[in-house]
Amino acid sequence: MGSVQAAGSVRARYLVYFQYVGTDFNGVAAVRGTQRAIGVQNYLEEAAERLNSVVPVRFTISSRTDAGVHALSNAAHLDVQRRSGRPPFPPEVLAEALNTHLRHPAIRVLRAFRVPSDFHARHAATSRTYLYRLVTGCHRLAELPVFERNLCWTLQADCLDVAAMQEAAQHLLGTHDFSAFQSAGSPVPSPVRTLRRVSVSPGQASPLVTPEESRKLRFWSLEFESQSFLYRQVRRMTAVLVAVGLGALAPAQVKTILESQDPLGKHQARVAPAHGLFLKSVLYGSLGKRSGPGSSCYVPSDCCGHGVEWGGQGPLTAARQLGVKEPPPPRVTVLQPSPSWADPLPGHGSGPSGGEGGLTLPQADAGSGLSTGAASCTLQGPQFGSHK
Repeated sequence: MGSVQAAGSVRARYLVYFQYVGTDFNGVAAVRGTQRAIGVQNYLEEAAERLNSVVPVRFTISSRTDAGVHALSNAAHLDVQRRSGRPPFPPEVLAEALNTHLRHPAIRVLRAFRVPSDFHARHAATSRTYLYRLVTGCHRLAELPVFERNLCWTLQADCLDVAAMQEAAQHLLGTHDFSAFQSAGSPVPSPVRTLRRVSVSPGQASPLVTPEESRKLRFWSLEFESQSFLYRQVRRMTAVLVAVGLGALAPAQVKTILESQDPLGKHQARVAPAHGLFLKSVLYGSLGKRSGPGSSCYVPSDCCGHGVEWGGQGPLTAARQLGVKEPPPPRVTVLQPSPSWADPLPGHGSGPSGGEGGLTLPQADAGSGLSTGAASCTLQGPQFGSHK
């Protein structure tokens, strides 16, 4: 689990799930140097300085997102090396400490896990899901409630031909060369990707609009799942599917665009706005058991076959704001070594209250319509209903 770096000093690796509203950030990645722009990672690493690690803490982000793109659940790994004689932080203490010292209100750490020292948050991910939100019935931005303006793409139309969009989406499923949907700026060894799932469906009514507005505004959701995506692939696929929904393209033309492998074509060069896109979930299929005898690495043992879903906290969670159904409250306990509260919360003078016990997570709701993982043990972050 941890690796000894100096006499009595142990380095522990953690997997951390976090969310953010991307409006104020130049993407999730840290911006180094003297630039005025700043990324989500800058704030996370600033908060991690208060952990007093022997070596500086750096976050390795699972899924990079562009400026203005949001995340309901992104992931990263980090190493924390405490001073000699001090045990590794329990994951729940680490998550609480990071939240305590985060200086930006649009970022929140959701949970943390101990993972093996060779775990890699980006390379180990087996599935990533993106959600794109659209709204119709709004012909001017001023007609959209201010609470939704940075959370969806406003289309100047009264409705979408969802059946045509669903037909067009079928051409994108499977393994293809997605060069036609890749933007320049992020070279990759191969443009071949496997799109496992794509859905187009009416979204739930937003709770942030008045009853009068809800009679004319309609929200729509597009979801895409793959192990990985090309640069801006999701936003470019979204733009093409929206063109189909508005009648500007026929469903069969999507197949022609895909097979052209030409990213500069008339239709596929369009990119949907960043502010409608959300990284919804990152899944890891290689975790789910203790890493070995005497190890302190624990993750949900009951996640096999169905994964773990997060139900949210507080009176108005991100899921509720977006009209996505949240799982009910049954809970499953994640085992942790019994923590010693002799150590104060990093950066504070006293330990957290609430007694002993492991971190508890809500179970997945079989009727929620959310992805429930594969047959093997799957560790996933909070889910809701690349740099993409």
